[in-house]
Amino acid sequence: MRARKLLPALAAAAVLLAGGAACTSPDRTRIVVTTNILGDIVAEIVGDQAEVSVLMKPNADPHSFAISAREAHAMQTADLVVYNGLGLEEGVLHHVAAARSEGVPTVEVGARIDPMQYRDGDAAGRPDPHFWTDPARVVTAVRMLTDEIITHVDGVDAGVVRQRADSYTGEVSELDAKLAERFAGIPAKRRVLVTNHHVFGYLAERYDLTVVGAIIPSGTTLASPSASDLASLVTAIETHHVPAIFADTAQPARLAEVLAAEAGITVRVVGLYSESLSDAGGDASSYLNMMRFNTEAIIGGLTG
Repeated sequence: MRARKLLPALAAAAVLLAGGAACTSPDRTRIVVTTNILGDIVAEIVGDQAEVSVLMKPNADPHSFAISAREAHAMQTADLVVYNGLGLEEGVLHHVAAARSEGVPTVEVGARIDPMQYRDGDAAGRPDPHFWTDPARVVTAVRMLTDEIITHVDGVDAGVVRQRADSYTGEVSELDAKLAERFAGIPAKRRVLVTNHHVFGYLAERYDLTVVGAIIPSGTTLASPSASDLASLVTAIETHHVPAIFADTAQPARLAEVLAAEAGITVRVVGLYSESLSDAGGDASSYLNMMRFNTEAIIGGLTG
């Protein structure tokens, strides 16, 4: 057991000095998770076996969210830090590195689920971090996280954690089969996606769709499209008779609306929860609910 676990009073005092009250009990095992999608998945695995702290708020952008000094301290005193990785949490990755340098075990989930590479745009050839849009890869992630939690988080009941993980992978696999059935009903000529940035490559591969363009031809929302990027996108929309552009609910849809208006094209702008869960009362309050909502919204946008 690491020495930092033997000094709970000092850890709590350090949190107070950082500007906030301690949010967890010092004798309670803790898992800190960067994104709320992964936070929901980890919480399903551990149940009441460990405390799960999620850094990213609902309806946030994983590329740009930041954390407080108290949250950074929580990462450095956790039993385990779980993060998406592959460059997704651009404002938080240096805090992950700081926690690792303090001896905290860290798990980069995206790097361990056979990541795809971006095929075009300024990120071409680099790994795509948006693996959660493929439920089959989420099943892989759950199994891997289960082993990591049992290995690194003191005091959890391995049998309970594995039982919960098995139950949850069953739900995710059932969801995968249902989504495959729903997506199969989209006519061949309508099976095309245009998004606000490159976020649905895994979903497209899993369910036999084709991504024909993105407003921001990048894997991050922090990039900006050029005039030639937008011209190419308009051409793709017209060529493939794209009926809808799918924009993340956490990002303003104004760019998509202006693009359609200035290009003189008729296209709907449909909101999806592509990178963040909603709050508890929203349409995407969990990973499973997010995938169900997005599926129906995509089908409606392509066939409506």
